[in-house]
Amino acid sequence: MISGLRALTSRGRSFLASGAAALLCAFVLGEHDLLRIGVFVITLPLLAAMVVARTRYRLSCARRLDPGRVEVGADSTVTLRLENITRLPTGLLLIEDTVPYAVGARPRFVLDRVEPRGIREIDYKVRSDLRGRFPIGPLSVRIADPFGLVELTRAFTSTDSLMVIPEVVRLPQVRLSGEWTGGGDSRTATAAAAGEDDIGPREYRQGDDLRRVHWRSTARYGELMVRREEQQWQSRGALLLDTRRHAHRGEGPRSSFEVAVSAAASIGVHLAKDGLGLRLVTDQGQLTESAAGHSLVDALAVVRHSTARSLESGITALRQGGGDGLIVAVIGDLEPEEARALARLRHGGVTGVAVMLEVATWQTMPAHHTAADTTADQARAVLADAGWRIVRLPAGRSLATVWQEAGGQSGRYAGAQETVEETITAGDAA
Repeated sequence: MISGLRALTSRGRSFLASGAAALLCAFVLGEHDLLRIGVFVITLPLLAAMVVARTRYRLSCARRLDPGRVEVGADSTVTLRLENITRLPTGLLLIEDTVPYAVGARPRFVLDRVEPRGIREIDYKVRSDLRGRFPIGPLSVRIADPFGLVELTRAFTSTDSLMVIPEVVRLPQVRLSGEWTGGGDSRTATAAAAGEDDIGPREYRQGDDLRRVHWRSTARYGELMVRREEQQWQSRGALLLDTRRHAHRGEGPRSSFEVAVSAAASIGVHLAKDGLGLRLVTDQGQLTESAAGHSLVDALAVVRHSTARSLESGITALRQGGGDGLIVAVIGDLEPEEARALARLRHGGVTGVAVMLEVATWQTMPAHHTAADTTADQARAVLADAGWRIVRLPAGRSLATVWQEAGGQSGRYAGAQETVEETITAGDAA
């Protein structure tokens, strides 16, 4: 009864106040009819509170997300399945599911009556222009009387997660390196070029066959070791994402940072189709080990800005990993010193591809040549001189339109070649 009184709505409290006022006036004025009205007005919300408080509905709830993993801007359908598992029909039910503001307003529904053992299914859609993992639920049920005098809230505890991944664009086929795309002996040769020995045991990596475990070395080193000579090699690469806040411009879904995350996801999915296992590295260090497809994109769905001022931790993580036949770096503003440290990662049979966002084009000021542009040009020149393939990505352009540059020669050499061709053409015209 006490819980029912606490659940009185504003209308129910108004009824109690009106009834008390009517009783007081009836005693003062000696009006018996007014006394009966006051008693009736007070009794009505009290009876409603008693009925609602003694209601013992037993409801089960199940939630289904279809799909549970969507790209930014895409819809997902949430289906709620409510079942009355008692032998009594329910009264008026007010259903409200809990969702973050980023995926829309809280959905509310009214169920007039659910018969014994009855089932009701409710659908609603959610969508988000922001990537991330968003909790859906818990579901709350408000039990109300027909007059709206009392509302009693009950909540379930179960929740589900909606994964909103970055936008993934389809990239054209580009031959990045014959050394990592081959199989059999070519893969072994690539590992050897990267500095790995083909004999003796090494540490266990995700995806290795457990039948190749070298138990004697495992007991010696205290961690799983596998035989190199019998190991079937898998193409491996690394993906570096620059998440430094000061290295990006713009806000919201169209900022250079979000474009960089989308580019990294597109590259990861594109290379995973060719069987390349990528480990994801940011300026904070390594995030995933040999991630491919969904696992890499899921990791990118929740990546956030960092407060780091340099790429030192990320470059160190790339260097410590080893065995990478391909390194793809998606970076924002880059200083020449940082470019030199990154350039040294490309050696031997390692292919380096730098997707460099022209972050100055994300600024709202009119375009003009600044010191920042000069610094970016110097950083690109440093990487190009070290044999990196440069892919320039300005604001408003899709990665798919510039990805062909990843299969060409280094930026410095290609630029010089273009200059020669233009000179010859001009001479012929003269």
